[in-house]
Amino acid sequence: MQEPRRAKKKTKATSMDIAHRAGVSQATVSRVLRGSPLVNAETRKRVEEAVRELNYKVDRHASSLRTQRAGTLALLLFEDPTPDDSHINPFFLSMLGSITRACAKHGHDLLVSFQQLSDDWHADYEDSMKADGLILLGYGDYIAYESKLAHLVAQGTHFVRWGAVLQGQPGISIGCDNAAGGALVGRHLIARGRRKVAFLGDASTHFPEFFARYCGCDGALREAGLRMNPALQVDADSSEQSGYDAARTLIARGHAFDAIFAASDLIAIGAIRALTEHGLRVPDDVAIVGFDGTPMARFSNPPLTTVVQDTSGAGELLVASLLRLVRDEPAESVTLMPTLEVRASSGG
Repeated sequence: MQEPRRAKKKTKATSMDIAHRAGVSQATVSRVLRGSPLVNAETRKRVEEAVRELNYKVDRHASSLRTQRAGTLALLLFEDPTPDDSHINPFFLSMLGSITRACAKHGHDLLVSFQQLSDDWHADYEDSMKADGLILLGYGDYIAYESKLAHLVAQGTHFVRWGAVLQGQPGISIGCDNAAGGALVGRHLIARGRRKVAFLGDASTHFPEFFARYCGCDGALREAGLRMNPALQVDADSSEQSGYDAARTLIARGHAFDAIFAASDLIAIGAIRALTEHGLRVPDDVAIVGFDGTPMARFSNPPLTTVVQDTSGAGELLVASLLRLVRDEPAESVTLMPTLEVRASSGG
């Protein structure tokens, strides 16, 4: 007697089957299934149709256990004082754009989160599947911030930050060669015949980026037999109001100066307004140079000479370095060279 034919066991569809049916890569299928915004509408539609045709079911828990990765990077932005409701330093807007593009290039989503330095942001992502790693932008007082970076290292969090590259600091940093940028400013002002250079910005280890800019300018002046005068230095944070107030304080001290090196473009723009209100002409009476290379520098009155930081290269390096850490590959801190863009504010 002939044995009854056994029914063929139905094979469960895989993401590879979906990719083949839709004509895309398996990574693209994964992004569609995660709801990633990085996939265009037409491709998403093809993948979703293939999913329906093959009756594919996603075991999200099993997938998470296999990879232990969310496919997402988190960008933590720390609030800055601004005259509007954004609380974002304009310099970081261009950085945000470059980071977003770099994440898309590497096939990752980007979660943007605002933080306040007073909060326990350094503990928020511990033992969490929110993101595979963190990118940190902005930090205020570095002395207070350093202990939180050390906490991230201790708990094994993958993170990189934009900021000063310092000896023995916790974690990986991508930053500008601030001292080299300050030297560019010093040499430029000397070439324009300026000898009494004021500095607006905190010049201490609490703000290492500003301090390096100050020291770089001082080094260039010393090469010419000059130096920065401590009486011409006024603390300021990176805001127009702070630059305005610092310039007024500088004027009130009564010491002669023929140039201002502002630690950021925002400080410089605020200082220009204070100088103008006091009857000082820029650049005839006082040359002024900023730092950052923000778009608004081109449209100040007069247009602002500024040290330009490489935000495009920075965004790519931040994302690439973080992904290396996530994959347990070696990564190193990197310092990027700035350039000087000369405009009318310094007599250019």
